[in-house]
Amino acid sequence: MTNLSHPRSSLRRILPILAVAVWLAGCGPAGRQNAQDSHMTQPKMTVWQAIDALTQQIPFSKTKIENLLSIRLIETDEGGNDVFQFFKSNPIKLSDGVVIENVDLRIKRTGPHSGFLVLSVGGSCIGIDAVRTHYSDLRITDTPRGHSLDEVTSHSASLPWGELSFSFKERNPNCLSSVAFDPKKADASNGAR
Repeated sequence: MTNLSHPRSSLRRILPILAVAVWLAGCGPAGRQNAQDSHMTQPKMTVWQAIDALTQQIPFSKTKIENLLSIRLIETDEGGNDVFQFFKSNPIKLSDGVVIENVDLRIKRTGPHSGFLVLSVGGSCIGIDAVRTHYSDLRITDTPRGHSLDEVTSHSASLPWGELSFSFKERNPNCLSSVAFDPKKADASNGAR
């Protein structure tokens, strides 16, 4: 005659094993990727639509950027000081495959200031020719000095609100690495008029 064990005792032995297996599945590389993807927002816009929409948010504020990009900006002390607040974000995957790896927003703590915004860009490669189709009047405003592969060549457009810069790292010179919005240069030039 076959000895059948009690179903509850078998279940008690299997449950801890299943719990450990589920926990390990979430801690491996695939689990980390799923966790990262769950934190990556996905607005229904391309990088060019995002850039155009962000220029409409000047002067920048934490709330305006969060609402536009459907993200949460977190204040950070990295490089922070008594004058400016620094904010960063989780990655944002755009509809064209471009990933905004980080939104770096800097806002003056007190007094008037338009803010400063940098988008670190990855995902689909955007070359200088693609940038020129959207912003044809570019000038080189920064070049590498030979100290690091993270140094950039920056191509900037002077626009009515300020300066928009597209940077390409030496590490990967054919692909856009960041986009910087500097509206304060418009403030300075308006004050000189």
